[in-house]
Amino acid sequence: MRIAVTGGSGKLGRHVVEHLRGCGHDVVVLDTHGQRWSGWLAVDLTDYGQVVDALSGVRGEQPPVDALVHLAAIPAPGLHTDVATFRNNMLTTFNVLHAATRLGIDKVVMASSETVLGLPFDTPPPYIPVDEEYPARPESVYSLGKHLEETMAIELCRWHPQLSVTALRFSNVMDVEDYAQFPSFDADAALRRWNLWGYIDGRDGAQAVEKSLAYTVPGFDCFIIASPDTVMSRSNADLVAEQFPGVEVRGDLGEHDTLLSIDKARRVLGYDPQHSWRGEV
Repeated sequence: MRIAVTGGSGKLGRHVVEHLRGCGHDVVVLDTHGQRWSGWLAVDLTDYGQVVDALSGVRGEQPPVDALVHLAAIPAPGLHTDVATFRNNMLTTFNVLHAATRLGIDKVVMASSETVLGLPFDTPPPYIPVDEEYPARPESVYSLGKHLEETMAIELCRWHPQLSVTALRFSNVMDVEDYAQFPSFDADAALRRWNLWGYIDGRDGAQAVEKSLAYTVPGFDCFIIASPDTVMSRSNADLVAEQFPGVEVRGDLGEHDTLLSIDKARRVLGYDPQHSWRGEV
């Protein structure tokens, strides 16, 4: 396929672009930053006209795209003002999704966020491991935007029954060089309590995108995407007992299994994470 990846120069985006190209896809990166002659096109995604032009084949020199991966965003709360974060992320997602419907691009994979699960868990989750079955609980303007982006995708799929949008609720993206800090987390479980000690290796995040592109069932669906384990050497039983006493535990937590459940992604998408920090440190 010819695939447009917004935000392809970002931390996760670089892995996604490399992986999709390795799978034989023709990938064009739509971003504000990139390298000339690398398949990158400079696009201001807050400008709807530029988005339509880019997706339809800029200047007619390139064919329109078959599918779209939307990763571009201000990637976390606290990097910009709340107003700037909300405006940028909501507007770019609307422009990208709306342009896709106008151009007949029926497959979209979009980056949502683990934050819609209620992060940081100052208010404990309803149960552990957390999954996609309870309503969104945004606790920041960034997270509120992600929740509203998912809601927007749901409605656009209702308007356009042929449209397939898959929202991936990515955990905290990590590269191999980030793993050196992981052993230090054991000294204080509260340091990473905010996301149930989760993370996602960028390479496995890219695999999840590839699997989602192959999932062409019409309509909207969402999936938690995390690595198969926690960032901690301490056992899950110890961590939960210390940090979340009284929270319902559903099933076997395992020794170090992720507490951001990836069961649905495994079952529906065939997601099969291959990378762990434990093999790198």
